[in-house]
Amino acid sequence: MKRFLIYFFIFLFLLNSFCFADDFIEPEISESLNLLEVSSNISNEPVINSKNAVAVDRKTLSILYEKDCYKSVPMASTTKIMTCLIALENCSLDEIVTVSKKASLTTGSTLGLVENMKISINDLLYGLMLRSGNDCAVCIAEHISGSIEEFSNLMNKKAKELGLSNTNFVTPHGLDNENHYTSAYELALITNYALKNPKFREIVSTKNYTISFNNYPRTISNTNELLGNLNGVYGVKTGFTFNAGRCLVSACKRNDLDIIVVVLGADTKNNRTKDSANIINYIFNTYNYTDISSIINESFENYVTYFENNYLLEKTTSIPSLRLGTLENYEFPFSKNKELNLKTKIYSLNKFSYKTKPNSKIGIIELYNNDKLICSVDIFLENELIKNDWKYYFKNILNLFF
Repeated sequence: MKRFLIYFFIFLFLLNSFCFADDFIEPEISESLNLLEVSSNISNEPVINSKNAVAVDRKTLSILYEKDCYKSVPMASTTKIMTCLIALENCSLDEIVTVSKKASLTTGSTLGLVENMKISINDLLYGLMLRSGNDCAVCIAEHISGSIEEFSNLMNKKAKELGLSNTNFVTPHGLDNENHYTSAYELALITNYALKNPKFREIVSTKNYTISFNNYPRTISNTNELLGNLNGVYGVKTGFTFNAGRCLVSACKRNDLDIIVVVLGADTKNNRTKDSANIINYIFNTYNYTDISSIINESFENYVTYFENNYLLEKTTSIPSLRLGTLENYEFPFSKNKELNLKTKIYSLNKFSYKTKPNSKIGIIELYNNDKLICSVDIFLENELIKNDWKYYFKNILNLFF
């Protein structure tokens, strides 16, 4: 009995430690994907099972839908989005890797790597993102950094470069750890950055791929249940651990609208699928782009007229000339079901001296829709302001007396 209890608790410990990165070993593999259950014409915000979710417009990074999207939570194998990105930025696709014993013994979802096997980085990345191989993740980490710990440092360094504050990586595959977390919003930002890499986008949009195991071909399939089943979906990654629940990051483009949808903490695979699909359909049925360039330019022109009669000069007589900055994009998504109420607010210096440098930022225009900040554009001083010399002051003295 003692031996049985010892084995039983060891089993529970190992079971709790597994990183079930995809759905190959989940008991719900028998669930069939039924997109008929998903609403294709949903116009009200969907009520979802997932604990955390966000939909982000890729063009403007505007949040179009969210549910507790800033909370730090475990993210399971969606971690591998960052792992793949780090690999693409730090090594060549044709590099050959020798599989270590540690990588070959990795548990959870695996590609089936064997110690001393030779495999290319290219094939490892497909195994990582399609099959969601934890052994591929460890293999990549050891090849690039020598250890999982050092590779995690690279991941966290990249997270800081992207300006993320609610993200921390401990492993390259997503094994549950209290110090391994992100938020739905920051995971969307990581994904958006990664999708700018053509190879990353090619990998995550691939449904089936043939890799080479010691020069023997093997075809693997993508675990992403929406890829090829929902109009416009072109990636990205599934995930599952006991603590993280069912997770899915999706990228979808229809016409000009290109979005990323993240759902984390769903109770079942079916829930994460329906949640993602319902959010995607809601966004495309609700939002379209509006060009805001005219209201920004008109607001700036009106301000320049006001400014010309209301600035103050100190130790200079040069007339300040203002220049409006630019945005990368002037089309923003707005709901078709809500009335637009676009207004601008302008904040600017009104006192200038010769010390105010040309091309320095002296103000900002903020655009709001129903009191929600949409974007901001900088205002710059365009010209140099010349310091008054002794001749100016001498002339003033003469005028004062004569």
